Amino acid sequence: ILKNINLNLEKGKVFGFIGETGSGKSTLIDLIMGLLDPSEGEVLIDGENITNDLKLRKKWFNSISHVPQDVYLCDGTFIENIALGIEKDKVNRKKIFKAAEIAKIRNFIDSSSNGFDTFVGERGIKLSGGQKQRIAIARAIYKQSKILVLDEATSALDNKTESEIINSINSLKENITIIMIAHR
Repeated sequence: ILKNINLNLEKGKVFGFIGETGSGKSTLIDLIMGLLDPSEGEVLIDGENITNDLKLRKKWFNSISHVPQDVYLCDGTFIENIALGIEKDKVNRKKIFKAAEIAKIRNFIDSSSNGFDTFVGERGIKLSGGQKQRIAIARAIYKQSKILVLDEATSALDNKTESEIINSINSLKENITIIMIAHR
């Protein structure tokens, strides 16, 4: 599907890949993220080829937060799901609150029975699709990555909420590059 692709993605910009199912959007993103190797050519990050350099590729991986359409949530609290993989005593609650605000999920969490300490249920069973996606976006923001990849990550949101989240992310002081995949 992808042939003769040459992209130059500048830091701090927002890029959107739009197309129908099977058009190669996710494959292109997997190539950009370094999850797939190109059958021909190379993937250059700041002029350096990550295709054959595992150390450079690992550094690249660590600079990316990927928010998929199908979000993984553990049977834990909102805090545990936003700071997924971080030891409890190392979680920065202030940063969690800010990430939830940016992801437009803070008000919902605050109104939950135990606020940020409310359990979401196995795989987030107690949440809607849009709420799960906003938790995943808050997780990505909490990680403070330089690159945010949203792979159909706002598909369960209405246009207004999606726009508010993107504007919120864009207003951050950090120079974040956003790559979005969408059908619309």
